[in-house]
Amino acid sequence: MDADEILKALAHPTRTQILNWLREPELHFSSQEHPLDMGICAGQFERCGLSQSTVSAHLAVLQRAGLVTTRRVGQWIFYKRNEETVAAFLKHINDTL
Repeated sequence: MDADEILKALAHPTRTQILNWLREPELHFSSQEHPLDMGICAGQFERCGLSQSTVSAHLAVLQRAGLVTTRRVGQWIFYKRNEETVAAFLKHINDTL
């Protein structure tokens, strides 16, 4: 876990919103056709009101920071929160501040 990379990823409100949505996918993505336990399809994040390329860039930052995991199924990429990394980061913050 790279705390500095995670802090940079969390510095943008869209990325924190995406993580918030991924915390409760059944609440925010109930219309997704694929099972939610696969993750959330990248196209579902259009709710941000941003272009697909901008959303993809935000998701890539979250992935590099280890905050989300990905799973490719055919042409689609599904995203899930990496709860292990989130918990480790929160513990780190709690222990160091």
